[in-house]
Amino acid sequence: MEIAKVRQDFPILFQTVNDEPLIYLDNAATTQKPKQVISAIENYYAHDNANVHRGVHTLSERATRQYEEARETVRAFINAASTKEVLFTRGTTTSLNWVAQGFGDQVVEAGDEIYVTALEHHSNLVPWQQLAKRKQARLVYLPL
Repeated sequence: MEIAKVRQDFPILFQTVNDEPLIYLDNAATTQKPKQVISAIENYYAHDNANVHRGVHTLSERATRQYEEARETVRAFINAASTKEVLFTRGTTTSLNWVAQGFGDQVVEAGDEIYVTALEHHSNLVPWQQLAKRKQARLVYLPL
């Protein structure tokens, strides 16, 4: 992977901060968007902004088609059996909560151990702490 080439896709990185080229490391909070994503979002809001799966008018139908095309692209990329296995959320925190509450509640039993590291972001600790408490499981912090 050519890092210099990848950086070219991120307009926000074309700036200088404290007399140095910007290097952004706070991806746990917010990830920067490549120009392709910015362009797609701008195009959506300029031309197709409507509720997905909620209308029969042209804008809603276009938005729904694009949404489903994105699900198919992700399905193929991760080799999922169906687009029903592809869920979009607001972010990683929501996703982690869904995994802990959905999958975790189905498979974790009393006395099981849930492993995390001491370096986990708060948003990756709380769902597992809550799951361990709900299921009387044990949260184990792996040594580094």
